Amino acid sequence: MERDAVIVAGFGCRSGATLDSFRDALALAGKGHSVTALAAPADRERLLAPLADALGLPFIPVPPDALAAVTTATASRASFAARGTGSVAEAAALAAAGPDACLLTPRHIASDRRATCAIAKGNPE
Repeated sequence: MERDAVIVAGFGCRSGATLDSFRDALALAGKGHSVTALAAPADRERLLAPLADALGLPFIPVPPDALAAVTTATASRASFAARGTGSVAEAAALAAAGPDACLLTPRHIASDRRATCAIAKGNPE
């Protein structure tokens, strides 16, 4: 039986990111996509929980080794230094969407520059 595809919004952020930061990044990246889950580094779950709750979507915490294992479409020196990946948002989205995931939207940066969001589609394990 084929599983339903998931559309994951992956996030990267600075520690000062707010709910408005995440909403803005999602609005920029998520246009035209029906997101079914949110994902971010596991240590950022506390920051993303208000958005997940507001949208009624599950949050998928992504461990550090899974983030570092993903090759991303875009590259930020700050992301490499902090997390070992070119884009935390893209890596989180792709890792959470499953092994055959594809990127639908590369990272978009919130207007306050505190959060990024990317969208991936896949079939979870």
